[in-house]
Amino acid sequence: MTGIFVRAICLASALSFATTAHATGAMTCDSGDPAGWQPQSALEEKLVAEGWQVRRIKVDGNCYEAYGTTPDGDRVEAYFHPVSLDTLLVSRRGEVLFRAVDTEQAETADD
Repeated sequence: MTGIFVRAICLASALSFATTAHATGAMTCDSGDPAGWQPQSALEEKLVAEGWQVRRIKVDGNCYEAYGTTPDGDRVEAYFHPVSLDTLLVSRRGEVLFRAVDTEQAETADD
């Protein structure tokens, strides 16, 4: 019984670490002083108006990182420029669904 409990804790820890490591650092933005950024609520309003279901928005790499479901039903992680709210990167489980061509606003970790 103790062995099962220990394995469950190890598995939970490994999954937690893997999820955290995957979710951060995919994009960085040259977005200037945060005082000039649009509020996260403006991004949420924009996405909802486009048909997204937004679960969470946070700052990552000076970009807005959103987790949600697209109008097509894809559960995604997406990055947006915090000043223009332009879509920079949309991915689903590591598969890039969309990547902006303008590299002056942002840089991916792969570059």
